[in-house]
Amino acid sequence: MRRQHQLLSHLFLIFLFSPNVALGGAGEESSKPAAGENPFTPKASLLRYWNKQIGGDLAKSTFLLSKATPMSAVESATYTKLAAHNALSDNLPAFCKSANLLCFPDLGQSLEKHKGNSNFAVYLNKNFTNYGTDGLGGTNSFDKYSEGDNLPVDTFRRYSRDSVGHDDKFNIYGPDGNVVDQSFNGYGAGATGGSGEFKKYNEEVNVPNLRFSSYSDDGNGRGQSFKSYTNETNAGDESFSSYGKNGNGSPNEFSSYGSSSNVIDSTFIGYGESGNAANDTFKSYGFDGNVPENNFKNYGDGGNAGTDTFVNYRDQSNVGDDSFKSYAKNSNAAEVDFANYGKSFNEGTDKFSGYGEGATNHKIGFKIYGVNNTFKDYAKKGISFAIYTNKSSETMATMAVSGSSVNRWVEPGKFFRESMLKKGTVMPMPDIRDKMPERSFLPRTISSKLPFSTSKLEEMKKTFHAAENSSMEKMLREALEDCERAPSKGETKRCVPSIEDMIDFATTVLGRSVVVRTTESVKGSKQDVMIGSVKGINGGKVTKSVSCHQSLFPYLLYYCHSVPKVRVYEADLHDPKSKAKINHGIAICHVDTSDWSASHGAFVALGSGPGRIEVCHWIFENDMTWTIADH
Repeated sequence: MRRQHQLLSHLFLIFLFSPNVALGGAGEESSKPAAGENPFTPKASLLRYWNKQIGGDLAKSTFLLSKATPMSAVESATYTKLAAHNALSDNLPAFCKSANLLCFPDLGQSLEKHKGNSNFAVYLNKNFTNYGTDGLGGTNSFDKYSEGDNLPVDTFRRYSRDSVGHDDKFNIYGPDGNVVDQSFNGYGAGATGGSGEFKKYNEEVNVPNLRFSSYSDDGNGRGQSFKSYTNETNAGDESFSSYGKNGNGSPNEFSSYGSSSNVIDSTFIGYGESGNAANDTFKSYGFDGNVPENNFKNYGDGGNAGTDTFVNYRDQSNVGDDSFKSYAKNSNAAEVDFANYGKSFNEGTDKFSGYGEGATNHKIGFKIYGVNNTFKDYAKKGISFAIYTNKSSETMATMAVSGSSVNRWVEPGKFFRESMLKKGTVMPMPDIRDKMPERSFLPRTISSKLPFSTSKLEEMKKTFHAAENSSMEKMLREALEDCERAPSKGETKRCVPSIEDMIDFATTVLGRSVVVRTTESVKGSKQDVMIGSVKGINGGKVTKSVSCHQSLFPYLLYYCHSVPKVRVYEADLHDPKSKAKINHGIAICHVDTSDWSASHGAFVALGSGPGRIEVCHWIFENDMTWTIADH
């Protein structure tokens, strides 16, 4: 600590007697000095690096430089030293605030007990421990809880444990949230009677991470219902571990669970294991979703007289994968009914492994279920298959689906043909708004000292206070796995945690005469726009570019890649009615699509297939493309 104070005092004296130098103005950043700017800030260092690598004659991007760290010179020096000594974890809240990072609040555990009735409204970021424990009757109500919050973190531990006849209601819980982290651990365990109701839970949220662990374990006659749970939600994970284990006569209902959601991953492990007379219903589960993935492992294993019903499960969804492993294995008198299961309009994959194996007196029925199913080591008796959709009937069914249904998950205007980029063309503009939390880059002096690989995930979790199975752990792992993924054919890629690293990658691929381009604003999103004047970069010739897209990470991290054979355009965008200019868009057209997947959304939206057409798209908010400068 004494050495840290000496360092800060030394830096203060340097700043006190150093000349003042300015580093920019409105519109375009300047490399010329002017009064009022400290030359030792990370931004000053960045501008000097930009001048060295690219040159001072080309305009600097105010868009990109606005994402540079807001830290002062003193803060940067302090946290650089802490990072070098692996000591950032002890100073994480202050570091996150100074550096403008995405960090979750640390919620401490509480041993306080709350036995009375409770009504929670307009609450957020709360640790609920021992609420309703040993409660007799009564109701706890969560109405409009964590509504519209950014990075909500809610923890429910030992909630309603050992209660009798106690009701819990979660109504309109956490709607419109962004990067939601909620965990229910030991919820309703050992409870008798009563009910837990989740209604309109986490609707229209972005990137949820929801965990139910030991939920309703050893419960007796306690019903749980999930209605309109995570509907119209984007890209998240939901896990139910040891849910209803050893329960007695406890009905669970999932109705409209994950309907119309995008890329939701649900995992049920040990669900209803060793339960007696369990009654579980999945109705309209994953209906009309895009690429839903559901995993049931040891579901109903060892149960007695359980009843499970799947009605309209993953019906009318796009693709999707389901895995049932050791489902109803070693159970007694289990009754399972699958009706209208997996009737997705684009073929998905269903795997049943060890299904009903070792069970006695069971009855399992599949009625009107989809294609591409694998049944391995399942019980040969007591299972009936009716109206299995074969390839020919599946093709006919797909052809009967309207174009609007097939394109349900490809937003109008997300992909378009190059011929659309002509003055006077009216076309839909997709939602190009950035839905990720605002963050800043770290200076390279700090990012270079932080662990950054899947092999060092545990170190990273410690630095950013990421608990097991938390949103932060998931965020770290997924970003790292994406960064470490092998490049596609012809692709050059790199994840860049600092602007200096981005400059290095762009100039390595394109040379030193480069500029950054991005769409000017989000005006025109989700409405029709009219194309105005159009200019082809590099004279409209086929060229190279480096496109950079955000990754969800504690600090600003971009996935940058270069794909050959593209044409880049900039175009004025006008309101079709008033004819007024509302935006200036950057579009990139991929000339060679031969290595793209046949199921790529572009081909779903535009028709055709790999290598047969070019595909164009706009550069979305906070994404960018580097191109060779037009002289």
